Amino acid sequence: MRNYVFAKRVNSITPSPTLAMNARAQQLASQGHAVINLSVGEPDFTTPKFIDDAAKKAIDTGLASFYTPTLGIKELRTAVANHESSIDHLQAANVAVTASAKLALYALMQILVSDGEKVVIAAPYWVSYQEQVKLAQGEFYPILPHNPDFKLTTAELEKLDFIPKVVIVNNPTNPTGAVYSATEMQSLIKWANINDAFLIVDEIYDKLVYNKTTFTSVLKLASIKNQKLIVVNGVSKAYAMTGWRIGWVLADEQIITQLGIVLDHITSNPAAVSQYAALAAVNGDNTSVNQMKQQFEKRLNATWPQLTEIPGLIFGAKPQGAFYCFMKVDPKVLERKVMKNTTELTLDILEKKQVALAAGEGFGLPGFLRLSYAKKQDQINEAIKRLKAYFSE
Repeated sequence: MRNYVFAKRVNSITPSPTLAMNARAQQLASQGHAVINLSVGEPDFTTPKFIDDAAKKAIDTGLASFYTPTLGIKELRTAVANHESSIDHLQAANVAVTASAKLALYALMQILVSDGEKVVIAAPYWVSYQEQVKLAQGEFYPILPHNPDFKLTTAELEKLDFIPKVVIVNNPTNPTGAVYSATEMQSLIKWANINDAFLIVDEIYDKLVYNKTTFTSVLKLASIKNQKLIVVNGVSKAYAMTGWRIGWVLADEQIITQLGIVLDHITSNPAAVSQYAALAAVNGDNTSVNQMKQQFEKRLNATWPQLTEIPGLIFGAKPQGAFYCFMKVDPKVLERKVMKNTTELTLDILEKKQVALAAGEGFGLPGFLRLSYAKKQDQINEAIKRLKAYFSE
């Protein structure tokens, strides 16, 4: 076998554990196993028809055939600016459209973080934040909050013996489903301003909050113009468009300009057909979004009480948003099963009960499991039945 020498930055990166679990689950399913995959954050709904129709029209009229501006078509940038309710009068110049919200976050790390500069976030956190900071050669600094929702607070930030270059907040949060209140977000904004730190707020689940929970975008709380406040969002979750790969950044025009320089050399532009599909989504009414939201709320309310009956699992606060449940595994279970960690446990569950879950190690919090309820309820019910059997053995 040839000995390839790869860049040091690649050798420091850990493959996505959620995607690895998803791949293994799909492999077993292809072999005929009755796998129930609750490991990935992907709505089980198909993209609404009016969005598909807009994409087809873009193809039929030739609009999808050519390069677009790097930062996205003007119509979409303007629509996003108008769509976001904010205290500013946002314009297209405040919007960068990217080939997914994940790429938006990656590109932000590239323009904001230099060697050794620190990026702070609350643990647990979405799996790719850490690796994106590594790729920018920054220092990823997770904080374990001392509250049941694992929310980042200014009290924790005040304890730091350094001022981070960037603070990231995911609201609503993956993997816990926690939602920050307006007061909590206002406090974080104030701290970032006082300490001259960039505050990136990932609001990809903003439309998916349940049981009368109120979500308040930071755009309603503070200006982004001439400020270090940045918002990331996109169409993947709320519009069931994970395959279309369209996200965006909302920020001061100077930040957007720098993003454009980097994106020039990464993608040239997001896929044209996806941009026209996203344009239809953003300009359309929220009927389909609300219908999906109602289904997720029903699933949460039906799933949560069943989960809490599983022996050997410890639960905190009920999720308020996104579509995940995050629970701790009693250490006695790992001892009884002779497992070193929850990564081994999830693989054992998959092999023995054909239920795919995500291990807490990937989210920076070993000893926990994440379950996605973005599946039909009968599948979730069957998965819980299998999990009860596994944890009772």
